Amino acid sequence: MGTDFPLVTGLILACGLNPAGVLTLFGLMQIGTGLLYGLPMAVQPLKAMAAIAIAQKIEPGVLFGGGLAIGLLMFVLTLTGLLTWVIRLVPESVVRGVQLGLGLSLAGLALKDYAGRDGAAGFWLAGVCLLVALLLTGNRRWPPALVLIGLGLIYALLRSLAGDAWHLVPQVRVPSFSIPQTDDILTGFWLLAVPQLALSISNSVVATQQTVRDLFPDRPLTIRKIGLTYAVMNLINPFFGGIPTCHGSGGIAGHYAFGARTGGSVVLYGSMYLFIGLFFSDSFGQVIQLFPMPMLGVILLMESLTLMGFSRSVMHDRKQLFVTLLVAVIALNVPNGYAWGLLLGTGMHYLLERGWLLRDF
Repeated sequence: MGTDFPLVTGLILACGLNPAGVLTLFGLMQIGTGLLYGLPMAVQPLKAMAAIAIAQKIEPGVLFGGGLAIGLLMFVLTLTGLLTWVIRLVPESVVRGVQLGLGLSLAGLALKDYAGRDGAAGFWLAGVCLLVALLLTGNRRWPPALVLIGLGLIYALLRSLAGDAWHLVPQVRVPSFSIPQTDDILTGFWLLAVPQLALSISNSVVATQQTVRDLFPDRPLTIRKIGLTYAVMNLINPFFGGIPTCHGSGGIAGHYAFGARTGGSVVLYGSMYLFIGLFFSDSFGQVIQLFPMPMLGVILLMESLTLMGFSRSVMHDRKQLFVTLLVAVIALNVPNGYAWGLLLGTGMHYLLERGWLLRDF
């Protein structure tokens, strides 16, 4: 929720999207994925696409066209086997670097942009939520995520941030059907899909499979299945006003960090978006005030700590650790850093393994 909700909100507001379509489809994709996988296989907005769309205030048609373009591209890569072939070349140290870079990025976002959003009161809320999260981690009777959301709701109501929420009247709204235009698909491909592809391969596919292996070693997951569900989501979303979505290692790590062990958590999570989209999309501006940023920041921080913790597996090998740190640094500091980190990190791995570079390292 720490990453999803701000991105979903940002896309709706910046691009002028219909909240009913965005929220309903986002919820349905969560529910479908949870039922299909039986794991906390969360669905997330495509981050690179979302960042570009929000920054440039992309028109809805181009956003939907970009989503359809990357869905078609991932579908072809998966069915032809090219996706599996490319991923076999990527070593574990590079995957850990992607996870580490993403974890550090999310931690910085949580601490810098979320925790102090409401001034001193926000810092107090973040501190209390962090303490609660640490005390309740692993508690099956009192799941920490639900407790944190409860604290956030109480905080919002006490500060009168959602004073009008008591007067909300449900209005049923359903997504409308539309066909993306060819020009929008081509523009979305170059503007949104191409920058997103490398991040999707590294985080949405490679790192997701590795995260499932780490957290659920008895539940093997194939690249083909991940690629197909990724593709199918984006072949459906654009026709009903849904934003481009993917799987993500961060989403799985976040659900797991707060106690999720089955697809039930994703189904519950998606049901929230589905409910708001169907009945309260007309009042979305009021609904978003019920989820304070400091509380979302703590959820995001816990997710980031889980992701960064995976790097422990390469600590015993100096070469692997070097590659992991290199990928993370590139991901955080270079434009399209995840793409460059994936390419340069993989190249560095094979140079080190063959002794062509830093032989005594």
